Order: sequence, then structure tokens, then C-alpha cells
Amino acid sequence: MKVLVVEDEPKLAGFIKRGLEEQAWEVDIAYDGRMGKAMANSNAYDVLVLDVNLPYLNGLDLAMLLRQDGLTTPILMLTALGTVEDKLQGFDSGADDYLVKPFEFREFIARLKVLARRGTRTDGPNHLLTVADLELNLDEKIARRGGKHIDLTAKEFALLEYLMRNRNRVVSRIDIAEKVWDIHFDTGTNVIDVYINFLRKKVDKEFSVRLIHTVVGMGYILKEE
Repeated sequence: MKVLVVEDEPKLAGFIKRGLEEQAWEVDIAYDGRMGKAMANSNAYDVLVLDVNLPYLNGLDLAMLLRQDGLTTPILMLTALGTVEDKLQGFDSGADDYLVKPFEFREFIARLKVLARRGTRTDGPNHLLTVADLELNLDEKIARRGGKHIDLTAKEFALLEYLMRNRNRVVSRIDIAEKVWDIHFDTGTNVIDVYINFLRKKVDKEFSVRLIHTVVGMGYILKEE
């Protein structure tokens, strides 16, 4: 496995590098966001590890720019910023996972392995999920309905994937928060509802048959009416 760690603290970067190399990982280090962007775009990595507070280009902007460049490599945010709002901002920027400092190295390794497998999975032709005329290509990160391309953010794509994998099954807001955002549900936030509405506008609005439904008091379900 090959990983790029973008971390501006030399001691922590060195600690991570030594620990990963003991696990037979190949590790590159970048000490600022601009260097990280150049290395991520010019080399093939299994996982990217990004700090948020970086010189020249912070980790959130870096993740967003890499996604805009079309890079699909899994991203783990590794930062001391640990509020729910911080995590949501990280996921919205394009991160796939979020780990707060200080951290247990065993958990760090476990999360990297999950992300690396996710980036190279081979569990079916083109990893194509379909419900009615809605298609989600997990290899190419492309969504279509009725043959029409649907432009989704990274988090909208992840939410739609979760709903499609659980087609015909009611999923609660707690399920979505934990499985898509990897956070414990905060009853004071309506972020789940906001993103469901984003998806509805993109997936259902222009079509006569709705696929995303609300089950009052229980959650959401993706199914044909």
C-alpha cells in the first residue's frame, strides 16, 4: 500500500511514517498543502492523509481541489478539530473519513486499510447499483437517471450510495449519520434532512416517479412507488 501524508508537524509526520513503514506501507510526506496537491496529482496512492491546518493551502481546500481535479483516491482527514461541524465540513470538502488527534495508532491503521480496500474493491462489474432508471457507477463516481447525468458532491454521492445499497429498507437519520458521516447523531442539527432535500432536487425533481421517500417518525427509504 502507498500513502501520502500531508502534515506540517515534522515530529508527527515522522511518527506516522515510521509506524506505517513497520506495517509495510510505502509512505510519502508533504509538509504543506501546495506540495501535497502536486504530489497527489502526480503519483498513484492508495490513500491520502490530510491535516486541516496546513501552510499555503489548508486540508479542506486541498481535498476540494483534488476532487475538482477528478481524483477519487480515498481521503482521511487527521486533525485536532473534532466538533460535529468540523467533521461535516471535512466530509463536505471531499473526505471519506475523519480521525481526531490525539488518536490510537491501531485505529488509524484500521481506518486506512478500510479506505484502501474501498478504493480498490472488485465486488462486481463496474460496481453498478441500479434502482428503477437510477444508476450509480461506483468505479467512475457517476450517477445517472433515465440516461441523464446527475452532478453530485462527494457527500451526496455517498448518501445516495447508502440509500441504494439499502433499497426498499427504511433507514433512520441515526443510521445515515453514523454510516455516511461517521458521527454520532446530534439532534440539534438538520444536516441529514438538508442533504436528503439536495438529493431529491437532483434525483426526483425532474421525474414523474419519486424514488426517495420520507417515512414519518422513522427515516427515509429509496424505492419505486
